[in-house]
Amino acid sequence: MPSSLQRFICQQLGRECRRSMVISRSAARKSVRCISGSSAKLNSQSPDELLSTFANLDHSRVKRVGFPEAVYGQGKTPSQIHSILDSMANNVNDMIETAIESDGIVSTASTAIIATRIDKSVYDEVEKIGPLQNGTMQYYETAKLLSVRANALEDSDGNKRTDLIQSTIRKSVVVACAGTTDLPVAEEAALTLSLSGVQVTRIYDCGVAGLHRIISALPKLRDPDVGCVLVCAGMDGALPSVVGGLVDVPVVAVPTSVGYGISLGGISALLTMLNSCSPGVGVVNVDNGFGAAVWAIKCLR
Repeated sequence: MPSSLQRFICQQLGRECRRSMVISRSAARKSVRCISGSSAKLNSQSPDELLSTFANLDHSRVKRVGFPEAVYGQGKTPSQIHSILDSMANNVNDMIETAIESDGIVSTASTAIIATRIDKSVYDEVEKIGPLQNGTMQYYETAKLLSVRANALEDSDGNKRTDLIQSTIRKSVVVACAGTTDLPVAEEAALTLSLSGVQVTRIYDCGVAGLHRIISALPKLRDPDVGCVLVCAGMDGALPSVVGGLVDVPVVAVPTSVGYGISLGGISALLTMLNSCSPGVGVVNVDNGFGAAVWAIKCLR
């Protein structure tokens, strides 16, 4: 039976989660009203002036930390997302042209332009605004991820440039998820890795309720080319600990907000992963597939 302290903690966590959701929804509504009310004024501004009213992009981040800034799409308007992505594509174009003038080498990760948490309805509105001037958009519905391929990656005929070398990371990453419901988070991670030039092996629906499934995947998990394993799981969140006891590379654990009642929107899985008895397992925030992918990339380096 749970102690009175345990019951109190669970009650507090539940209240805090509900309070955070209410505050987030209220803030989003206020933001939309504010932006809508000033739309007439913004329409008279240039693209750069318009962008500066709501974003201060960190184009030099890739030079500092090895991975470019990404767009967290939730809470942003379609026009904001469109403007930000076009500016990012323009920056990548400039970076590529500068590289061509020197050694012609850029890392694939530095050309990744990614927006996460983009619902299909939001993407449809972004697409209605029109094509980007500096790149081409592609939407991945399962992952709710929108990527942009900068124009400078192709020549004038639309073919891959022969005067540009895109360096990639040699080691690969296995992305595993416990159940099919974890797929959106797993795909956010897998696509972030792929778009950054990392080879990805997917092992899906291999949760601990059918332990034979992860055991049968051992050849893939232990492949010598694998440098990191990323594991997504909700419910009890036990799969990363199991994998951590089977491989000799870093394991990145991603709790997902999947489960009944007391799972508390992924907090239960998070706590399980933080208490893993398998050494070498690191944990990111709930549903943070993007952050897990960037961590994996840094592990490979």
